[in-house]
Amino acid sequence: MSLPLNPNMARTFLPPVMEARRWLGEARFTPERPLINVSQAAPVDPPPLPLRQALAEAALNDPEAHLYGPVLGLPDLREEIATQWSAAYGAEIAPAQVAITSGCNQAFVAIMATLAAAGDEVILPSPWYFNHKMWLDMQGVAAVPLPTGPDLLPDPDRAAALITPRTKAIVLVSPNNPGGVEYPATLLRAFFALAQARGIALILDETYRDFDSRSGAPHDLFADAGWAGTLVHLYSFSKAYRLTGHRVGAVVAHAAQLAEVEKFLDTVAICPNQLGQRGALWGMRNLGQWVASERAEILDRRAAITEGFPRLDGWKLLGCGAYFAYVEHPFAESSVVLARRMVHEAAVLMLPGTMFTPEGDAAGQRQLRIAFANIDRGGIVQLFDRLATLA
Repeated sequence: MSLPLNPNMARTFLPPVMEARRWLGEARFTPERPLINVSQAAPVDPPPLPLRQALAEAALNDPEAHLYGPVLGLPDLREEIATQWSAAYGAEIAPAQVAITSGCNQAFVAIMATLAAAGDEVILPSPWYFNHKMWLDMQGVAAVPLPTGPDLLPDPDRAAALITPRTKAIVLVSPNNPGGVEYPATLLRAFFALAQARGIALILDETYRDFDSRSGAPHDLFADAGWAGTLVHLYSFSKAYRLTGHRVGAVVAHAAQLAEVEKFLDTVAICPNQLGQRGALWGMRNLGQWVASERAEILDRRAAITEGFPRLDGWKLLGCGAYFAYVEHPFAESSVVLARRMVHEAAVLMLPGTMFTPEGDAAGQRQLRIAFANIDRGGIVQLFDRLATLA
């Protein structure tokens, strides 16, 4: 006899990255042709040595690093984010408008828990970040797809047509996961104006903002005097400082909204990871040049993708930026069948578009995501060599 199961959980799809990894058990790889894993964007290297030393110092000599801390995060880290974000965005952000979370996924679910209840609706551009969709499904919140065109940019007018009395938020990710595209500032402004006019939240996930190819602020939304009544900004320290295992993220929003977030966080985790927060703070204060060099390397890999992609006859590059390239394949089979075939025939693991789109979506059947952040130029050449042999 099995235990009762929440029907919302039963209807939620399996974690896509874990599902894809299970395909590897069916395959055999050789030293001459090892696996090229472009399924996940998380850094595979540890933080730089000085940051690891700072973490070790905190673990050895800071007793409070091992105790419960403030639910909304270390005051020093909240203040540092407020200061640096205010300078970066040309705005005035207060520490009380910043909360620290156990990763950016938790930032999303925490803020969403304060906005939407079962039966409500949230607009997600498609292709979407699958963990956003999974959380909404688990909560009985309807994810309303906003299809994007060939440029993978969402249309504010199409979004406006989807808003109903049950709509609580529009969620955008820029630079985008899975599409890689960088949303123009004018587009983000149009979505902000729409959300503000309709009394809903605009949730802007900027996990990959440190790898944006543009210089300066990617938008001016924080400069709007009324930003806190509409905008919710999400951020992750996992990518910029390789703190994936330490789980540190942030949410910037109205202080009153964060008071509600505090209820959620206190119930779920009590406080964010104490060592991870100290690592994030040290990184913000000391690793500016190192992050800049990491950005330059990622931009070079992005260039290698765009330069080498024409080698793939019949393929289309739909979007490329930050950690991702989003592509359309030329084969008759669906992307999920192709992705599994690539494991065996090309020793390549990538995720099919079906994992980022509504069930039965025709576009997703033709699309794949390449997470290229963990392969260098040489690895990208090898990837294209293998994809070019597929028939």
